[in-house]
Amino acid sequence: MEITDRQGQILNTVIQEYIIRAQPISSQLLEKRYNFGICPATIRIEMQKLTDQGYLFQPYTSAGRMPTDKAYRCFVDNLLEKKVSDFEEVFEIKKTLKEEKEDIFNFAMDLAKFLATASSNFAVLHILRKNFFWKEGWEKLLKEPEFEDRKFVSNFTKFLENFEKGIEELNINSEIKIYIGRENPFPRAKDFSIIISKCHLPQKEEGRLAILGPKRMAYQKNISLLNSLAEILENF
Repeated sequence: MEITDRQGQILNTVIQEYIIRAQPISSQLLEKRYNFGICPATIRIEMQKLTDQGYLFQPYTSAGRMPTDKAYRCFVDNLLEKKVSDFEEVFEIKKTLKEEKEDIFNFAMDLAKFLATASSNFAVLHILRKNFFWKEGWEKLLKEPEFEDRKFVSNFTKFLENFEKGIEELNINSEIKIYIGRENPFPRAKDFSIIISKCHLPQKEEGRLAILGPKRMAYQKNISLLNSLAEILENF
């Protein structure tokens, strides 16, 4: 059963607010901050319908709602259809990368650092022919509220390890791929997402650029970032 346009608008708003706030989103908050052109009671009814359809869930009685994997997938698919690639900050790194193109390892370091900083998530660059991984981003990632839970940190560490061992399982072609929660083919991955794409590197190397983090990540920004980087790397 497809959701209505109004339900889609409410769902997108819940997702965007949850990404920012990292806490369940209440109908009261939506009523105060947004004008959907409907009464508060109708907002509550629509949120309950989205819950019944598996797009939202309520962690405990009287709490607000949180997006499910199904909700994130709906949100992300809409973004992928738009082919967003307007992350202007990539041009700041373009000159630095051109200067480093003769040294593939410095190039990888600068590229991964930029990706981690710009996304505020964990960045991985995999150089295929050398089977080399460059990883950046622990500092910002560990500041996210999810990582206050030591078990969450342990699960992410194991998830990262499994990602490196099984990256070929992701079957990355020329398109950006996104794996959300239980879509990941790795153990201990239900709380995490991967955004990954192919990229061209200097010296005729091929690579994979990936952003890893909690499911509550800024998908629109990160998709735009990866698409924009892939575009400028085509000329290296």
